[in-house]
Formats: sequence, C-alpha cells, structure tokens
Amino acid sequence: MAKRFSEENSIGDVLKLFIQENKLQAGMDKIDVRDAWKNLMGNGVNNYTTEILLKGNTLYVALSSAVLREELSYGKQKIIKMINEELRKEIVKELVFR
Repeated sequence: MAKRFSEENSIGDVLKLFIQENKLQAGMDKIDVRDAWKNLMGNGVNNYTTEILLKGNTLYVALSSAVLREELSYGKQKIIKMINEELRKEIVKELVFR
C-alpha cells in the first residue's frame, strides 16, 4: 500500500491564514482589546464602562462615572501596558477616556 502524502495543518494555522488572506486582523484586534479590557479591569470598572472602541492604535473608553474616569486617567500608561501584555502584541498606543 502506498504511503499517502497530505498537507495537514492545525485548525489554528488554517484560521490564521484565513484571517490574513481576508484582512480580518483589524476586526479581530477590536474584539481582543474589548475582551482584554473586561478581563483586566474587573467588575468594578466594567459596571461603569459603557463603550469600548479601538480606532487605529487609540482605545476609546466611555465611562459613566466622572470620578472613575479621573482616577483611571492617572494610570493610562500602566493600563496600556497591561492590555498590550495581555494581547502579546502592541496594539494600543493611546488611551482616551470619555
């Protein structure tokens, strides 16, 4: 019986190729950033978060509490660093609280 030669790829590799070929990475980054924010900030901040939007390299976060917005603005660089470490790539370069 002849040995079969087939090009078998893992599902992860196939999905990565599909995302690359169809230029879907920007959309995937938006979803990944939203999930990272929810995981890192916890329930306390998420209860006051009304919108999370990634445009280019800028993350816009709308908060319903002015006090929380002011408090988080002091740690912008730390939050950016935490999100990028969670995603294992540098996506967010600026953070704007609304």
